[in-house]
Amino acid sequence: MKLSESLKEISCTLLAGEGDVSAGEVVYDSRKAAPGAVFVCMKGTRMDSHDFIPQVLEAGVKVLVVEKGLEELPCSIPEGVTVFQVENGREALAHLSAARFGYPARKLICIGVTGTKGKTTTTYMIKAILEAAGKKAGLIGTAGAVIGDKTWPTINTTPESYELHRYFAEMVEQGCQYMIMEVSSQGLKMHRVDGIPFDYGIFTNISRDHIGPGEHEDFEEYLSCKSRLLDLCKTGLVNRDDEHFQEVTRGRACKLCTYSLEQPADFTASDIRYVREPDFVGLEFLVRGQASLDVKVNIPGKFNVYNALAAACLCSLLKLPREAICHGLEHIHVNGRMEIVHTSQRCTVIVDYAHNAVSMESLLNTLRDYHPKRLVCVFGCGGNRSKDRRYSMGEIGGRLADLCILTSDNSRYEKPEDIIADIRGSLEKTGGAYVEIPDRREAIEYSITHAQPGDMIAVIGKGHEDYQEVNGIRHPFLDRQAIKEIINKMEQEQGGI
Repeated sequence: MKLSESLKEISCTLLAGEGDVSAGEVVYDSRKAAPGAVFVCMKGTRMDSHDFIPQVLEAGVKVLVVEKGLEELPCSIPEGVTVFQVENGREALAHLSAARFGYPARKLICIGVTGTKGKTTTTYMIKAILEAAGKKAGLIGTAGAVIGDKTWPTINTTPESYELHRYFAEMVEQGCQYMIMEVSSQGLKMHRVDGIPFDYGIFTNISRDHIGPGEHEDFEEYLSCKSRLLDLCKTGLVNRDDEHFQEVTRGRACKLCTYSLEQPADFTASDIRYVREPDFVGLEFLVRGQASLDVKVNIPGKFNVYNALAAACLCSLLKLPREAICHGLEHIHVNGRMEIVHTSQRCTVIVDYAHNAVSMESLLNTLRDYHPKRLVCVFGCGGNRSKDRRYSMGEIGGRLADLCILTSDNSRYEKPEDIIADIRGSLEKTGGAYVEIPDRREAIEYSITHAQPGDMIAVIGKGHEDYQEVNGIRHPFLDRQAIKEIINKMEQEQGGI
């Protein structure tokens, strides 16, 4: 891998050594430094990897990519070491990583999905349709990297660029034709997806979220980062109903297509019908415009009409058969996203990842469309995050649910009782009914054992997550598994539920 060739698309200055050097590996973690590697330095919010230059030089690294001048580095550069200076180390890492793995994304049809909500569900819907059409696709997102029958856990919704290109290379190796990924605002802000040749980009929606320390300074920055996907793709598919549509699409260079439930667009959904039966909870609707489809989706929720419409539109642009689109959506299953874990005459229990005010309000309003006897919501909030989220979720729960069961989420380094107290403060102002059960399993069990015939129970906040984080330690816990164990126990003791 020639460094000068790999960095040709970004601003780069040779500060020391020979410009025509090669490297066999790309490293951004000093602990992985070794002879033959290039070490990329980046200034983060909590750590500056320039500080580790002495250690990586001692480990045998002969090539550095830095953001600082030579006089700002923590040590003098020995003879025989090459130093390139770039404006942004993360941007350089993205281009070097692509080169390191032989530009695998260029060998795939690349689909990126961004938005405040709907990313995970939309990507899984697209994957299901592609597979129904006999195509092989890899997927990267909140729930991990999925290639064939293997899944690798990911720390971030959009992993670091090096990891992305490593996954792309694996997809190519496994014979994938398509790559689908969730593109987070942080992934765009941190240049993790720079240089990826997105053939298609989907913009689901945007609302106030992820604003605060370590995330985005304000909504304007958040919107700017999200919209950047439309500068990185050839064709952009955008939700016409989003109130920020004009700001999102203004000045974008890609070809734009639109989808809508409420106004004229390239693709529209109409005649939405909510279906609730003992063995099925979902919806049906018609797609018209550049495609004509009668769609059935076995995931409830009006916002999932938007997700399914986006997936159907994208796959229509890919010229996939109508039968594959309809089959994929009818049989879609997404862990932790409006996931029907149990349904019977007595109650329906749903698990969803809704962990902010926007997603929670949308979810509860949607479940109301199914006319439950009572709408019960089991939720908490994450610790060491903005308290505004707790206040707003408490207010929404008190206003929209018939009963809220306040419990723990990922408390991190806070006490669950303190987080619950913050939620309670805003919930009480609504006059809504609630109980407090800090232990999450006990809270879920209470919701099911006290269910009334026709209840819908929404267990929200963690979705697919299989842990609870307490004081820096992740303890195994999966909402879906807890629900199934509780119901199995009740069936054994009572002979049914």
